[in-house]
Amino acid sequence: MKLHSYDINKKYQTSVAYFSMEFAIDQALKIYSGGLGFLAGSHMRSAYDLKQNMVGIGMLWSYGYYDQTRNEDRSLKPTYTRKFYYFLEELDVHVTVKIHNEEVRIKAYLLRPEIFGTAPIILLSTDCEKNDYLSRTITHKLYDGNERTRVAQEIVLGIGGTRVLEALGRKVDIYHMNEGHALPLVYELYGKHYQDMKALRKHIVFTTHTPEAAGNEIHNVHFLHEMGFFNGHSLDTIRTITGYTSDDNFSLTVGALRSAKIANAVSKIHGKVANDMWKDVEDRCEIISITNAQNKKFWTDKALIRALDEHEDYELYARKMHLKKILFDTVANQTGKVFDPEILTIVWARRFAEYKRPGLIKYDFERFVALIRNTEMPVQIIWAGKPYPTDYGAIDAFNELISISHHYKNIAVLVGYEIMLSRLLKLGSDIWLNTPRFTREASGTSGMSASMNGSIHLSIDDGWHPEFARDGKNAFTIPAVDHTLPIVEQDKIDNKNLMDILEQKVLPLYYKNKREWVTIMKTAMSDIEIDFDSGRMAAEYYDRMFSTEK
Repeated sequence: MKLHSYDINKKYQTSVAYFSMEFAIDQALKIYSGGLGFLAGSHMRSAYDLKQNMVGIGMLWSYGYYDQTRNEDRSLKPTYTRKFYYFLEELDVHVTVKIHNEEVRIKAYLLRPEIFGTAPIILLSTDCEKNDYLSRTITHKLYDGNERTRVAQEIVLGIGGTRVLEALGRKVDIYHMNEGHALPLVYELYGKHYQDMKALRKHIVFTTHTPEAAGNEIHNVHFLHEMGFFNGHSLDTIRTITGYTSDDNFSLTVGALRSAKIANAVSKIHGKVANDMWKDVEDRCEIISITNAQNKKFWTDKALIRALDEHEDYELYARKMHLKKILFDTVANQTGKVFDPEILTIVWARRFAEYKRPGLIKYDFERFVALIRNTEMPVQIIWAGKPYPTDYGAIDAFNELISISHHYKNIAVLVGYEIMLSRLLKLGSDIWLNTPRFTREASGTSGMSASMNGSIHLSIDDGWHPEFARDGKNAFTIPAVDHTLPIVEQDKIDNKNLMDILEQKVLPLYYKNKREWVTIMKTAMSDIEIDFDSGRMAAEYYDRMFSTEK
């Protein structure tokens, strides 16, 4: 079956299957949760732009991640609504996988390239009438909190996705695992085609996206075997081909590193962190770094880019004011607060997790209140982002910000953080604030698409930021602290440095030297456009990861 509606570029003829639990393609297709999906979405768009021979393999989540709404007191309320996508094409393939000794049927749907301008993407679902209810729930919710369901999802993605490609007659040269979720594909390929790990490894590559434990799953090996994760292979065989010893804990990341010919981290700093994290893993593949990027064509405002290209500073600034007004319509609609486009607007928006420190700016609350009440150089602050629906600590942090916002007309906390709102925030903000603990942010791609739209990145010197930032020229950098200090001490120092930058650099520049402010906006937009556009990234993956000669 022909999946591509475009002629393949000769440079990119190697056939790649890109396995990912989530893809953020368009607001209309709600099958993503956060950064991993946004990255995969941009990759698929650039694969289309470059006419690469790539196919995405993902999951069709019946209820998505979750819909972020509000309770009566305006606190966060996760809700689940069944989704329907009439633009997907059901494929005539009949595939099953064995999960806990039960046959589970998989339906496959095709997102054709012309729908959203992406490489073709095949989405898998078990939510069909021929399955029993329990089997149908496997593809109900992205990152289901139940361990059995989560592992079943990984079996469907890895083994099911590989079988669907085979049923379609799709020849695959390279299987790319975007995180370790698709690891079962290794055991499917080993059993069916190779019986030799050295030969198999030539066809497997792996991207690790985070140093966080939640992104490096560990399960009991006997539980995984019972679930069918190893595709019926005995534990003795698994020990042989993965290097797994007698320890009952099986790490998906370690399994992937021992199954791939090469792996990559997603920024230069993350490359160092990942190599240090996994340095004791015997027989692991090399870990290089390929810094993440975002698709400029999708994320940028065309009028803003035109003003930049034509060196029209007045038009650039005027367009930014207009984009702020558009964002502030959403603020008013959600919160009843009317923000002023002339006022410096700071946005913190990304997945809500403790290590990302969404509330760092208010650590010294007295100083924070003074900032909020400053009438000479006023600020407006917007928070948005999705906590994991059962991460009650992160939900409490989100709700605390909502509670604080009730007392100030210039603070807003928005819900519904998906592609559409994310884009509005990047277009309509002046400062894009990024405050993770140092070494914990693998990449932090949201700041890239913000910088593309003249929102100046104010960040800890982590992830992609140090590869881009020239402090005071195209971004503002919170100086690094000793990350071995106690967390409370790190937070205290980072907060002081952040507030010093806001009070002594950002605010005076914005209000007293508008010309210089616009120069920084322009520099950021110009500096970001080549190295951090996903066209560079998609080409680099082919050059460094997907070559069949390496």
